[in-house]
Amino acid sequence: MTTIPLSPTVPGPGAAPIARPSSLVVTPSVAGHRGASGYRPEHTLEAFRLALASGVDDLELDLVPTRDGHLVVRHDLELSLTTDVADRPDLAHLRRVREVDGARVAGWFVEDLTLAEVRTLRARERMILLRPGSAAYDGRFPVATLADVVALVSDWRAATGRDAGLLLELKHVGHLRRAGLAPEELVLDALRRHGLDHARSRVSVMALEEEPLRRLADVTRVPLVRLLDRPEQVTREALAAVADYADGIGAAKHLLLGGRGDQVVRDAHRHWLTVRAWTLAAENRFLAPAFRTPAGAHRAGDLAGEAGHLLALGVDGLITDHPDRVLAARDRWVAQASGISTHAAR
Repeated sequence: MTTIPLSPTVPGPGAAPIARPSSLVVTPSVAGHRGASGYRPEHTLEAFRLALASGVDDLELDLVPTRDGHLVVRHDLELSLTTDVADRPDLAHLRRVREVDGARVAGWFVEDLTLAEVRTLRARERMILLRPGSAAYDGRFPVATLADVVALVSDWRAATGRDAGLLLELKHVGHLRRAGLAPEELVLDALRRHGLDHARSRVSVMALEEEPLRRLADVTRVPLVRLLDRPEQVTREALAAVADYADGIGAAKHLLLGGRGDQVVRDAHRHWLTVRAWTLAAENRFLAPAFRTPAGAHRAGDLAGEAGHLLALGVDGLITDHPDRVLAARDRWVAQASGISTHAAR
């Protein structure tokens, strides 16, 4: 892997990296969030293929179990936002109202469907007005399983000689355990079945909840990543506690762009925790105010500037809906930080 010396300059948006200790850092990674989900319906194999073709270091994917204990690649337990399940009269009897993490939700829940039933669904873009280009692919792709994505990466490696890691996020673990399912046990079984339960497998398991990671810490060697989204979770004391059971953090980007980002990264690194920032997207509505353009909420803003600012803070990785743009920004930042012109770096 490439190592680069850091430039001793102080950044604003789009400026050179801030001062860091005179050590070397590993080139930060870029992960495709649910694949290249800015361009294709999220979590489909087509979205993951596009992310791989763009050159990502990792694929980020969310996992939820079916009624019969198979891990499928979806963000939500409720399926009507991202599939055609509501248009399926043969599945109408499975519509439910459930309480999920304190909120009442109506719809079709993955834990009520078997894998065979989920396999018949077709994916849809969740943000139709914001991403009409992705919505043009609605109905073309089935719901993927973890096994499908593992096979895709294996085939990609065989065809191209290039590898990619997997960032596996467990969703709604407390709710699912109360429903009689144990996502952390299912993912551990899957990793072992695919020969991926070892420290060099390029797989990490992530969760917003602490308990599943603590349970996994005793039984697996893959890196564990705690996802954090509240300011009280990134104090020096809180990060020290995370280091008891995890190898890294995934920080919601607002925790890093709000003025304390450099301190958060330094504190995490002091405890040997890696830091990934989530989730970067090109549209103005998702960018921090400093990186928005006046073109409107649905138009692209300064994603490269936001990515560069986060990289300057010293993060170890970025998770993004638009991996091609963030990869380009990352490469420019690396070239600048190492004193190489962008033209020469190409």
